[in-house]
Amino acid sequence: MKVSRLVSIIMILLDKERIGAQELANMFEVSTRTIYRDIDAINMAGIPIRSTSGVRGGFEIMKNYKMDNKVFSTDDISTILTGLSSLSNMIQSDELINALAKVKSFIPMDRVDEIKLKTDQIHIDLSQWIGYRNVQSYLEIIKIALQENKLLSFEYADRHGNKTEREAEAYQIVLKGNHWYFQGYCYKRNDFRLFKLARLSNLKLENIFFTPRDYQKPLLDFTDILATIQTKIKLRIHKSVMDRVLDYCMYEDFLPDGDEYYIVTFPFIENNYYYNILLSFGDKCECLEPLHIRTELKRKIYDLANLYEN
Repeated sequence: MKVSRLVSIIMILLDKERIGAQELANMFEVSTRTIYRDIDAINMAGIPIRSTSGVRGGFEIMKNYKMDNKVFSTDDISTILTGLSSLSNMIQSDELINALAKVKSFIPMDRVDEIKLKTDQIHIDLSQWIGYRNVQSYLEIIKIALQENKLLSFEYADRHGNKTEREAEAYQIVLKGNHWYFQGYCYKRNDFRLFKLARLSNLKLENIFFTPRDYQKPLLDFTDILATIQTKIKLRIHKSVMDRVLDYCMYEDFLPDGDEYYIVTFPFIENNYYYNILLSFGDKCECLEPLHIRTELKRKIYDLANLYEN
């Protein structure tokens, strides 16, 4: 049972007079049985929810009930505020502003300072320092496409830089690592695709509506797959690039090698992407083993040197 889902259901019930179990199940992509269990849990927490049957039946918070501010602990409210505030950095919308206002209304006057202190202890800023700057405006366009079931058109560059014109139905915005994506049904490929926003250009919201189809969630956890294709290699790195190398492995993988260097057990996949990662560390990183990867790096460095010779 997800606490975030329970809080969301409470918010919906506060905002709507009545809502059906199936509608809630569709919203959260769970079964109606799960929704009934959630409603029971909310009732047990002290919020009286009434269920009515029939065509216009559903769940509603009992009339004249005033939610007790003590339903949410200081940590609960701080966590919700932190999450909503982090999203508001990237997606400006009336819904987020209203949600923040509603959550803040639960805060008793005698706990305002305590909750503000806890909320300020964690700051999540999803905007980038440098680089791709269309993210925020593109997120706004995709969000409208999601809400209104409107088609998106754009140019998309593959990992080799080849561009194609695409039209897609948007189904989900995804933040994975430090990159934004949207999952959509691509008309060119006749299948669901995960589009990286940094590879999009000329994104437009078309005045063409589509009927949502059965949605396939993107595969975002590659732990099992990586375990079968990754290999461990041994690097010698200078301490100046340690922070960057830590983006790919754990501190436990580092062994001191004198005062200036570390020997690192590094997870590696034999493709251009990973070779380019190693090359990006420049002369601050040396591959010690295995020999064939070390040899391939030497060949790539030789080709790079020739590029500048000619």
